[in-house]
Amino acid sequence: MKTILRSVLLLFLLAFSLQSCEDQDDVAAPASLQVNDFVWKGLNQFYLWQADVPNLADDRFSNQEALNAFLRGYSKPQDLFQDLLNKPISKFPKGQAIDRFSWIVDDYTVLEQELQGTSKNAGVDFRLSYKPGSTTDLVGYVRYIIPNSDASKKDIKRGDLFTGINGTSLTVSNYQSLLAADSYTLNMATFNGTGFDSNGKTVALVKTTLDENPVFINKVITSGSRKIGYLMYNGFYANYDAQLNAAFGELKAQGITDLVLDLRYNGGGSIQTATRLASMITGQFTNKVFSKERWNAKINEFYESEDPESLLNKFVDKIDGTAINSLNLTKVYIITTSGTASASELVINGLVPYISVIQVGETTVGKNVGSVTLYDSPTFGKTNRNPNHKYAMQPLVLKIVNAADFGEYTDGLKPTYEKLERITNLGVLGDPTEPLLSVAVSQITGVSAKKTGEDSGVTLKGFTDAKAMDGIKNQMYLEKAPEGLLRALK
Repeated sequence: MKTILRSVLLLFLLAFSLQSCEDQDDVAAPASLQVNDFVWKGLNQFYLWQADVPNLADDRFSNQEALNAFLRGYSKPQDLFQDLLNKPISKFPKGQAIDRFSWIVDDYTVLEQELQGTSKNAGVDFRLSYKPGSTTDLVGYVRYIIPNSDASKKDIKRGDLFTGINGTSLTVSNYQSLLAADSYTLNMATFNGTGFDSNGKTVALVKTTLDENPVFINKVITSGSRKIGYLMYNGFYANYDAQLNAAFGELKAQGITDLVLDLRYNGGGSIQTATRLASMITGQFTNKVFSKERWNAKINEFYESEDPESLLNKFVDKIDGTAINSLNLTKVYIITTSGTASASELVINGLVPYISVIQVGETTVGKNVGSVTLYDSPTFGKTNRNPNHKYAMQPLVLKIVNAADFGEYTDGLKPTYEKLERITNLGVLGDPTEPLLSVAVSQITGVSAKKTGEDSGVTLKGFTDAKAMDGIKNQMYLEKAPEGLLRALK
């Protein structure tokens, strides 16, 4: 996605910016501070808000020993990481947070797998909401079951409700620990019109290493003269781009006249995949700007003067040499909910300057910033990683805007036609009568959707969902880490 020139420029930039600290003192960080040293230097170089964090200033420490003295104040790398972020959500949980998405892990193997759709998972994608009238008690509902998972072999389906795990009621203080276990039993419930009653049913689940193909449903709905393609896509995992392209090939072969792209449970992923997906929807804008990256001042100003093209992501017509199956549409219908985030929002915002985007459902999360994986190595890439630990960071490093320079949607992207999901009538995904899809179909065909009474059902205040709980799955990230940008020099 980026040029060789960008690799050269980044190498010079790295060398220049790190000189202020390292050249003044040849003493390297001691073994006990290696992880902390990596955290500070990686954030000093790449963090989007580096200029807004005094302890990350280039002139904050006169030499390595001065930096070491600061780093000794942190026994845990995670604590240092949080203290170096710009108003992180861990410290500002009630709406004042600026950085809601930066991440650190102690095992980059797990991080790498999850960014590609592989995780230890029981197979239930769920949402947790507050019980009516409560600010502490939670109820969960099943959104979908991942194929080939343990849950796919059990008596559990979309719309099923649960209020406890292993006999313990779910609350805002215990849900994480209860759901973190490798095996657990869901205590199922029934909605009685005002609250939730235990129905005595339990479902025992076991987590396994699971690969989730994000192309969940791909079908054609025929209504009168319209052939409506429906694609439910649940994650921007680059290693499934060939399958995504094949899905568009099937829709194209069937001669669809319209497309409904269902991103309601898609928490995001690869910027490269988002660009490719937008290119599959269109096809008539190859080499035009899809989105623009805005890094911190040190990186951004350098590239703007030396290689501004490196900050642009453009529509493409090939994936690794294979032609993209483009539909050449001038209008697309996209289903969203409050779980739709990052790369999903990028697709919507990136397409708006070029085609008509009709958004159906709920307001999205509002994640207009992207990250990259940083490793403890001379270039912060995979090559020559420190063998003494497996820490890696996924800090926010860029803001992303569309070709019209719009990217201010931290409050989310509002739907053209609002429609809430209700636990009393979730419907069957992919069925034309499913409430959110029926709105899109009615807008395409001009035939009003039948009233089914769902609008009078209960609306629960959302708390979190399975993807948001796993911050790795609620990301928008550069597909290639800095190592990929520098590989041409090796």
